[in-house]
Amino acid sequence: MSLKHAILVLLETEPSSGYDLVKHFKSRLGYFWNAKHQQVYQQLKKLTEDGWIKFQAHNQDDKPDKKVYEITNLGRSGLGEWISQPVKPNKINDALLVKLYGGHLTSKENLIAELASHKKNHEEILENLINIENSYLGLNKEKQTHYLLPYMTLRRGIIGEKAWLEWAEEVEKTLCV
Repeated sequence: MSLKHAILVLLETEPSSGYDLVKHFKSRLGYFWNAKHQQVYQQLKKLTEDGWIKFQAHNQDDKPDKKVYEITNLGRSGLGEWISQPVKPNKINDALLVKLYGGHLTSKENLIAELASHKKNHEEILENLINIENSYLGLNKEKQTHYLLPYMTLRRGIIGEKAWLEWAEEVEKTLCV
């Protein structure tokens, strides 16, 4: 998958400014797809040049002009082609797992402290995901139906975070023996 496709999925849902897209990546999509501010704007420029998206400029009195992007028919076609193709399973690069694998090279206290730091981060992510889930569950049935598949991606995140925390508990018990 590429950033291009993530942006197109967001724009297919609703026209957005670059700033709004960056906020989506930080608040929601960022749990499963990372994108930096500069990367989003570079991709918006390329997608516009390729005719996959277009924008309307909106004047703002107290701020720089805002571009609101929307997907074009060419972009929908490209997105549809991408969605119909299988994707490769993700491979992970996890530095914590490498540290644990080579844990004999450091103290248990160091590993426990490192694990505690990661655990806190995962607990915060889980709390945020559950808050998003509660917002979804508070929607009326029509909106819940509309957002059912994004909700399924949210559920994957919640289940994944719970599993990670369960695994961390197991590692802590192992290290504390």
